[in-house]
This record gives sequence, structure tokens and C-alpha cells, in this order.
Amino acid sequence: MKVVLDWKTAQEFVTDAFVGVGIPRADAEICTDVLLESDRRGIESHGVNRFKPIYIDRILAKIQNPVTNFEIVRETPTTAVIDGHDGMGQVIGYKSMKLAIEKAKKYGMGMVAVRNSTHYGIAGYYTSMAIKEGMIGMSGTNARPSIAPTFGVENMLGTNPLTIGFPTDEEFPFNLDCATSIIQRGRIEYYSRIGKDTPEGMVIGNDGKSKTDSEQILKDLVSGDAALAPLGGIGEELAGYKGYGYATIVEVLSAALQQGNYLRMLTGIGKDGQKVPFHLGHFFIAIDTEAFMGLDEFKKTAGNIMRDLRGSKIAPDAQRIYTAGEKEYLVWQERKDSGVPINEAVQKEMSKVRDDLKLTKYIFPWEK
Repeated sequence: MKVVLDWKTAQEFVTDAFVGVGIPRADAEICTDVLLESDRRGIESHGVNRFKPIYIDRILAKIQNPVTNFEIVRETPTTAVIDGHDGMGQVIGYKSMKLAIEKAKKYGMGMVAVRNSTHYGIAGYYTSMAIKEGMIGMSGTNARPSIAPTFGVENMLGTNPLTIGFPTDEEFPFNLDCATSIIQRGRIEYYSRIGKDTPEGMVIGNDGKSKTDSEQILKDLVSGDAALAPLGGIGEELAGYKGYGYATIVEVLSAALQQGNYLRMLTGIGKDGQKVPFHLGHFFIAIDTEAFMGLDEFKKTAGNIMRDLRGSKIAPDAQRIYTAGEKEYLVWQERKDSGVPINEAVQKEMSKVRDDLKLTKYIFPWEK
């Protein structure tokens, strides 16, 4: 049973927990904000339910550094290459997009490429940073191998989101944040937590057949006995080659510009089977609309396009048409005065983290 945890308590607890494992408080606040932004948007696969297994556990396993060394290794007026030294991906991402925005304000466009980073949360957080400055934002990241190439069964590419966002004259921006796989690992982790099967056709085994057991899939993805299908699906008939192509683009932009790791290098498993840092790569692009025909004109045209799309003819069995970012905005309207829903598995994890770190001031609603 899910229990709603108010936003203030969630923010303070997650921040204190991050500080408890060695993250400086200012950085911990950034990490918390990225995680909670997922829950604000209803993207529970990347929210609070991940703060222990993906971040705290990796810090404790010493494959991720709680203190982030953000090093600029090469820079021009419009570009930069960053080495994150396996620090906190959210901190690296925040500082990188901030740098790209600063360059865009001066020169119209800015791009930052990152190597040796870690999981940075939802890519849409960083495009939102650009949107708030009246800019077009783009970001992507590679990840441990999960996607099989078209006509293949081996997990080679990560779920590799290609994320683009921009402001409109409406109450919410356009913000497309999705993986280039037909489903992402985080969603399967979420299914596993709540005891739900993964839908048919989203994961392929080495035998070429679909897999649905979520818990087993997570094991098989690590062992190499399963792979995710790219966007579009398996083979060419449903155009899975398009998702495969986009995933490859993200892989290249997350590795080639910054001379970072790619494909099988990103498994997180060493030669002797031990856990090792993932050494992920990211990229961040900011484009200043004022460098073209101006922010107001851009927002008006973008808004007109969104309204025209939503106002087009609706399918007989549908209630309405949405544009990217709208559903997330509606979720926030529902949740902003309540809090983040916490399922039973995450309730246990949060209680354990509190006890392990002796954060005794917190008493959660599921314990009352």
C-alpha cells in the first residue's frame, strides 16, 4: 500500500541521508532536487525509490564518489569537456548545463560534454534548467548496456535518453524526456518492486523470444541473457531500427566528443566479476532563443503548434490529445499540496536508511 510523504519531509530526509553518506550538503540538495523532480512529474521509476539502490548503495560499495571533482579538461567560448571523476551525476549534470547556459547567453549556443560520470537522474531536469532561462535545452546520456541492435539479441547500447525541451507561452513547457528503448531499466525495476510483469514484446532473450518476468529480467540484463528492444520494437516491421539509430547517436555524443567509455565498457562489472565504476558520459546543449527571432515570438509559435496539435481530430476511443510535458504538469497540480507516494518496498528502504544513518528525528507516516 502506498503512503504519501509530504514534500518537506521527503526533501529534508533524502538530503540528510545523502549528507550521511558523505555528500557535501550543497551537493546533496542538488541530488535531492533532481530525484524529487521525478516524483513531482509522476516519473516514479527515477524518483525517491532509487535513492538507496542507485546512489547510496553505490557510494557504500565505493564505485561512486560522494564528493564530486568537477574538472574542466578543455574549453572554448561555446564548448567544454568535463571529467566528473565518478562523482554524483546530478551535481555534474547541474553544473554542466549551467555552464552550457552561461555560454549560450554570451554566444547564442553552448555545449558541454562529460566523461567519467554516474547516473544523473532524469534528463528532463537539465532541459528544464535551460527552459527556465528562455532557452532550448537538450541532453542525453549513455548507460550500462541494455538495448539490442536491430536483428540482434545482445544488450549493447544503454537506454540512452535523447531529451529536448523548450519554453512555450502556456503554463507548461514542451519537454520530451524518454529513453530510446521501448522500455527503460528503471521501469522494469519499478515493476519488480510492485510485483508486476513487464509487458510482452519489450524484452528479448537470447533465444529471440519475449521475456515478461520483471525480477528475472533484471538479472538477465546483467548476465547478458536478455536485452531491451529499441523504440519501435524488434526488427524492421515496426521500425525498431529508428530507436536503434537514435540510441547510437546518444552513445556517440556521450563518448566520442569527450573520449569517454561506451558500449560494453559501461557494464559496471570488472574482469573478475567485481563491481566497478560505470564511467558514464553525458552531453548538454543550450540554445538561446534571443539569438534568433526572440523569446516571445518563439514561445508564441511553439504554443500555437502545441494548441493546434491538441486541437486536432481525436480518435474515437480517446478522450484528448496531449503534448510532451503536459501530463507531468497535470501530475504536479495533483501532487503539489500533498506529497510523494511511497510504496511498501521503498518504505522499508527509507526506514532502514534512517536507522543505519541514525537520523532519529524522522518518524514516517507508515510507522504511525
